[in-house]
This record gives sequence, C-alpha cells and structure tokens, in this order.
Amino acid sequence: MAKLVIIDDEAAILELMTKLCKAAGHQVFGCTTGIEGIAAIRSNQPELVIVDLRIGDVNGLDLVSMCRDQFPNTAVIMVTGHGSVETAVEAMRLGAFDYLTKPFDLGDLIKTVNQALQRNGVAGTTVASPPVPLPGAALRSSSSRLIGHSDALQRIFEIVRRVANNDSPVLLEGEFGVGKHIVARSIHEASRRSNSSYKELQCSAMPEDALDTELFGQNSIFNRAGGGTVHLTEVTQLPARIQSQLNTFLDEAQAKKGRLNGSGTDFRLVASSTVPLEDAVQAGTFREDLFYKLSVVPLKIPPLRERREDIKPIVEQFLKDLAERTESKPKSIDPVAVEFLEKYNWPGNLSELRNAIERACAFAEGERIKPADLPTKVTQQIEVPTPSATAGITKLPIGSTLDDFIKAQERVFIQETLKYNSGSREKTASMLGVSIATLYRKMGLNAERKTSA
Repeated sequence: MAKLVIIDDEAAILELMTKLCKAAGHQVFGCTTGIEGIAAIRSNQPELVIVDLRIGDVNGLDLVSMCRDQFPNTAVIMVTGHGSVETAVEAMRLGAFDYLTKPFDLGDLIKTVNQALQRNGVAGTTVASPPVPLPGAALRSSSSRLIGHSDALQRIFEIVRRVANNDSPVLLEGEFGVGKHIVARSIHEASRRSNSSYKELQCSAMPEDALDTELFGQNSIFNRAGGGTVHLTEVTQLPARIQSQLNTFLDEAQAKKGRLNGSGTDFRLVASSTVPLEDAVQAGTFREDLFYKLSVVPLKIPPLRERREDIKPIVEQFLKDLAERTESKPKSIDPVAVEFLEKYNWPGNLSELRNAIERACAFAEGERIKPADLPTKVTQQIEVPTPSATAGITKLPIGSTLDDFIKAQERVFIQETLKYNSGSREKTASMLGVSIATLYRKMGLNAERKTSA
C-alpha cells in the first residue's frame, strides 16, 4: 500500500480516481485545490502525486517542480488535455514520471500508478476497473470498441485477432474519426501485452523538440510503455529529422533482440494516419524506408458511409453510454430518425455521429429522439422523387420548418424576378402584386432605400 495525493478541481473526476486507487489498496488524499494539495503533500509525504495540469489556484508545473526539489522520492503523474501535451512533456522534463491525456482509460490510470510506484520501489496492485459512471468526457471505460456487424468490420476483427500476438508493426489508415485509436487499443487488449500500458502520442500536436524528448529521451514513451503498446498517431506529420531518428531507432532495436525494443525496453508499435502513407512517400514528405518498417501489417479502416448498416447499433451504444454518464434511462430513437442517420454521409465519421447523438439527446423532448432533434445538415440533404417532366430527382430541405422553407423559396423567386426586371425593385413589386414596402421586408432591406427605374 502506498500514500497517494490526487489533485483535480473537477469533483466528479477526483472522486472516481480516488475510488479507483483506494480499490487498488492505496491510501488516498483527494484535493480540489492546489493549496490543499500542497498541504497534503507536506503533511503526508506521499509516494505518488496525481495532479491536473490546469487547476484554478496553482500551476501544475510549479507543483511538479516543488516535488522535485522538496520531495525527490515522490513520483508525479500529470493529467492533461490533448491540446496541452507539449506542456505535459515539459512537466516530464521537470521531473514528472508520466502523463495521462484526457480522455484516458480507467485501466491505464492504475497501470501508470503501478509503474510509478515500482520505479520508487513500492509494489503496485492490479485491479479491474470498477463499474462506475463516467463523469463527462474526462475518463473512458476500457470497453471502447468498434461496433457493428458489417462485412468490412468483420474483416477488421479477423485481422486484429490474427496479428494481436505476433508483435509486427501495424499501420492503421483511414479518414478522421473512423476509430483508428479504437482499433489500436483493440490490438493491445487482444495481445499478451494487455496487462502492460497502452501509450498514445499525437505526432501532429507537438513541436519538434518535444517529439524528440518523447520518442528518444531518457524517459521516452517507449520506456514508459513497460512492455505494452505504443501508438503513434498522424505519423505523416513527423518532421524529417524525427523520421530519420525513428528509422535509426527501429533499426537498432531490431538488431539488438530481433524485435522492436530499445535500451532493454520491449514494446509493440502501432502507427496511424489520416493521409495514406504511401501517398506521402510518393510526394517526398515521408521516408520510404520508414514506411516499410511501419507498414508490416497495413490495415485500412473504412469510413462510416461504407458500413451504413452499422449506424443503428452504434447509435444505440452511444445512447447507452450517454445514459450511463448522466445516470439516466437511455433514450430511444424514432425509426425515421435512424433512416436520416443512415442516409447521411458522415464526413466526420464516428466523431461526428457521436456529437450528433449528444445534440439530439439535449434537444429531445421526452424519452424519444425524433428527426427534428437531429442536426439540420443530417436531415436536409435527402433526395426525393419530383413529379416533374424536367427533373426526376431533387434535394429538399427535409427537417427544416415549413415557414423557413417558404421564406427561402420566396427569396429565390424574388431574386429571379429582379433579374428579369434588370434589378428594378419597383417593377418587381408590381409584377409580384405586392407593395414596395413588402418587397423590401421580404428581401431584408430598409424601406427608405430608393428604387431603381
């Protein structure tokens, strides 16, 4: 058992982390302010401190520096958002052991705690993530997974099953939001490395010197993985110098033990990109030799529009997740609303769909989501037959109100009549059988403007 101080100004997140660490057998002191946290550190001299980078009264980096100078035997884990990864790396330069990026996995919290304690000679305890509600989007359960029954998804499941334990580097490619990080974690969870850490580094979010530290520093992400999996996202964004260093690092690792490991640290490497890596090679922006090292097992994740039959079960799972977060009963969804969701192209894929469902739940009156609760962009681009001799198919703004539709059509008709009358508003008003004041109002113009003859 170890003494832990956890500092986070979000009470729900603090409570969850405190419960989880107590369930692992540790004595935990939870604090919602930096001042309380500093007092708890000084009075208890804990083996480990977990601190949010952004707390109201104290800078997380200052607290890391204080622990380094005054309590050198206390390990520090920083909690940060995706947009502050560079600052988290700075925290490690100041002496932090590791950082967790929100939203982080419940299991990763305990694994990182155990690693930090073991480095300081304190035994950690492995414990399953408790079935507790997730507060907001700060934490996520380890059950994050691709959902559906489409043939495309079944092929991915089969590949994940086959490659999980062979340790070959995997390259995941696909559009933004298709779930590449979910597949990467699925590979980790299905492998013999599942009891070790899963580390993810967003390569596009960090400057070159911070990437250098994270990838090749003394306490690099590969070392902190502790025999687990390292997922490098958006690898096409790696600067040329870092590409060269990574290429050499992987060569040396392969030569040492015949598998990807360096400085005695074993890990599984997964890379991902929204841009096809081979295209980047052809464009001269990515090293060809590094491309071959990363793409031993290439896997393309299909966009949502190519597996529309999976949309309904995905939506149902999102509704269950939202209900758990809010401790409420899951909402149902109207079959017509599901049809709209299945016909929309989802350029943002799973991320966009999740946001649309959250919005629909917020707007829904009662316990059932209706088409009107969905974003307008989802419902307005619906192709319908047109009873016309000149056109067989047209697009109507289904989902908008009748009043909005009529106003829009009025404006189009007025604009075309104006063109016919060479811009004369007086002639247009006369032709349309309305007063000049009504014409101005419908066009959104000021009545005092003069008409043109």
